[in-house]
Amino acid sequence: MDIDTCRLAANVMHFARLLRRAGLPVGPAETIAAQHALTHIDLASKTEARTALSAAMIHRHEHQAVFEQAFALFWRDPSAAEQAAAMALLDARQVRKPDKPPPAARRVAEAFASKSDKPPRPKDEPPTRDMTMTVSDTERLQRMDFEAMGAAEIAEAKREIRRLVLPLDLRRTRRRRPDSSGPITDLRRTIRASLRQGGEIFDIARNRRVTRPPPLVVLCDISGSMARYAQVLLHFLHAVTNDRDRVSIFLFGTRLSNVTRQLRARDPEVAFQMVAHAVPDWSGGTRIGEAVADFNRLWAKRVLGQGAVVLLITDGLDRDNAQGLAENMERLHKSCTRLVWLNPLLRWSGFEPKSQGIRAMLPHVDEFRPVHNLASLRALIDLLSRPAPAKVARFERMTA
Repeated sequence: MDIDTCRLAANVMHFARLLRRAGLPVGPAETIAAQHALTHIDLASKTEARTALSAAMIHRHEHQAVFEQAFALFWRDPSAAEQAAAMALLDARQVRKPDKPPPAARRVAEAFASKSDKPPRPKDEPPTRDMTMTVSDTERLQRMDFEAMGAAEIAEAKREIRRLVLPLDLRRTRRRRPDSSGPITDLRRTIRASLRQGGEIFDIARNRRVTRPPPLVVLCDISGSMARYAQVLLHFLHAVTNDRDRVSIFLFGTRLSNVTRQLRARDPEVAFQMVAHAVPDWSGGTRIGEAVADFNRLWAKRVLGQGAVVLLITDGLDRDNAQGLAENMERLHKSCTRLVWLNPLLRWSGFEPKSQGIRAMLPHVDEFRPVHNLASLRALIDLLSRPAPAKVARFERMTA
């Protein structure tokens, strides 16, 4: 292997690390495939190189924007800096308002900046931490849209989500447990105990009804329009699944997938890897009506009972023009105690229910709320912590 080939392989490896720091799933297999792909093209053509690397390292359409930004930043022309400096001298008198970079560019810039090694701190210098902007940064993170977050902000948001606790009000069940001070007399257990004493009754056995949180069922949309939010919300669903019992998680795009067992894994990385293998339609189309119909037919009688609460996470953009959606939503609404629809489109102040899917779903939900940042998740937890209202559809909009 000559020197140029070794340098090219090393550059591809560093480029793969940049993509991985930006949040793309690029591993050793993609890196090796990219090195082989570059041996079959003309390296003098930047277009062919970009196409070859994209084909070998990118597997999902939503990752293309991040790849394009990373490619332009990593494989830039060494003389581009001199040309940019010359152009800057010509435009020095023109004052331009800087454009806000897109989320993909921010993620790549943060990942590229983290590559440089920082000088070591002297041993005699005590470690210091600047707490000046801590409160304001935390408040800004609470209000920031998931779609506008960079790589570091998404990582911090995931850590905040894992600390969220979702309480639900306790409900009385038909089960009873022995309790010496309980309000219910257990005649059978009293007579059984008297037989051990020759028929004499020395004590009255008492019971108390068991109270426990109602089942929680989540139907989460993972279509292309919801992929960015579903990726972050999956951490919230994993934390909820491991924090409480009787939780059922379903993901749907073009089909319905039960991922409750996969999310039971304590390690988030292991759980998400199992979910990726179990869900084949991530970032695809959306068939909300068909997914809700499959849930009503196959799972409703198994998981909806004892006052179940259903969280429906979707933007309501149905691929099948809301065919059969209203009927299936009505059946789902009647099968649970509380149906909460979480829609990231509510982050816009001028939102109007114009699509057929949204108009078909709205009459059959109890709560209609946004879910696009950490503040909206905290508002959802506060809502579910309160007692359920009467079974009357109402649409509550909040700006979180």
